[in-house]
Amino acid sequence: MHLLSSARVKAGESVLVHGASGGVGLAACQIARAYGLKVLGTAGTEEGQKIVLQNGAHEVFNHREVNYIDKIKKYAGEKGIDVITEMLANVNLSKDLSLLSHGGRVIVVGNRGTIEINPRDTMAKESSIIGVTLFSSTKEEFQQYAAALQAGMEIGWLKPVIGSQYPLEKVAEAHKDIIHGSGATGKMILLL
Repeated sequence: MHLLSSARVKAGESVLVHGASGGVGLAACQIARAYGLKVLGTAGTEEGQKIVLQNGAHEVFNHREVNYIDKIKKYAGEKGIDVITEMLANVNLSKDLSLLSHGGRVIVVGNRGTIEINPRDTMAKESSIIGVTLFSSTKEEFQQYAAALQAGMEIGWLKPVIGSQYPLEKVAEAHKDIIHGSGATGKMILLL
């Protein structure tokens, strides 16, 4: 919910969710679809691509393919993408800017390092890069998001997808897998 409010989305706009097969990505796809957005996603495995399509995406692209950005550009057409949810900005941000529509927004959710971009890429399209973190929400905002998500689960448009499960004593292994793994499918959880 925080992602969509930060992006100021409107029904009918397009959204590209990078890393859409992970827990956050799948939730973003489901929520965006429920909001009436045209949902595109990326995933790096055949299993991941399948689950992204099953969870609200209209189209999915394999981010391990060398020319996947060109495929997204072709699919989006001249208009471009209105909103990009970016899970790994240090890898994708420069490419994201080339995909945006006029007034498009990149919502940075995740990052693992630095990246060099050309600010001119934001100027021509009057686009924005917006960083978000749930921890910066006020108590009232957090309560609003929680209520909306709870309602989504009760009604059925939000269905959390559980991925890898680790007992608490294997938390170090879970951390290693999420940092060095080849991709996620669903939300990783720790079992008590």
